[in-house]
Amino acid sequence: MANNSVKGNFILVGFSDQPQLEKILFVIVLFCFLLNLVGNTTIILISSVDPKLKTPMYFFLTQLSLVDMCVTTSIGSQLLWNLKGPAKTITALGCAIQLYVSLATGSTECVLLAVMAFDRYAAVCKPLHYSTVMNPQLCQALAAVAWLSGTGNALIQGTITLQLPRCGHRLIHHFFCEVPSMIKLACVDIHANEVQLFFASLVLLLLPLALILTSYGLIARAVSRIKSAQAWRKALGTCGSHLMVVSLFYGSITAVYIHPNSSYSRTRGRFISLFYTVMTPTLNPLIYTLRNKDVKGALRRLFHRDPNP
Repeated sequence: MANNSVKGNFILVGFSDQPQLEKILFVIVLFCFLLNLVGNTTIILISSVDPKLKTPMYFFLTQLSLVDMCVTTSIGSQLLWNLKGPAKTITALGCAIQLYVSLATGSTECVLLAVMAFDRYAAVCKPLHYSTVMNPQLCQALAAVAWLSGTGNALIQGTITLQLPRCGHRLIHHFFCEVPSMIKLACVDIHANEVQLFFASLVLLLLPLALILTSYGLIARAVSRIKSAQAWRKALGTCGSHLMVVSLFYGSITAVYIHPNSSYSRTRGRFISLFYTVMTPTLNPLIYTLRNKDVKGALRRLFHRDPNP
């Protein structure tokens, strides 16, 4: 790896300390990379062309698919390149792009999942007023808030991280450029940066999570008043896919960003990060297509058009 240390480039250690895993991981990541692109592109396509999917739920699902594709393009492609051979370098520009994109998409997804939970609350608890509450203007505004909050967080945290003096340190103990790994390259006291990262994580991770839990708490209370098994099944059908996506995303990303620094394990952190940057964006379209009758119906209409509808 020392021979690959080109001036100005960073070295992504990644999984090079476990070379026996690299070929296996290459196949897994490549499969997930392709499946991610196909799955999310399909969701964006059917949501834009099928009239029955012109609803707030699928508008937000399209935004989620765009987020997942950005993650795959920025992180997955570089990871595949580093897994396939001995070269582990990434240019300074490429590292900065990864840093900004991973921050922006991760923060945007947190807020977007909270917005989608509010949409599910409106669908279950305010069914008669759903179209009025979740009007197109509000949906576009909520999506804009998600993207702007993610972009703003990336610009602030990313810029602060990149401006830290590194004194020539270029060895990143991760498979992509992210804030927790980048600030460890600094040759100054980074305690203030770690505190800032922790509080930013509280706002952009735990606050949306609190809103999600509140929305589902209100949904559970509303459904429990009906005391009907059919109502519970309908609510689960409406909210089940989103709950699975929230559980997968938050279960992995909070393990990386909300923890005492002293207990952070590099190996554990890499595999958890691999899950939420590669596996979760791949599973999201599968969850929504396999569990959702509307999406499966739209796929049938798209690929098996009936000449006599």
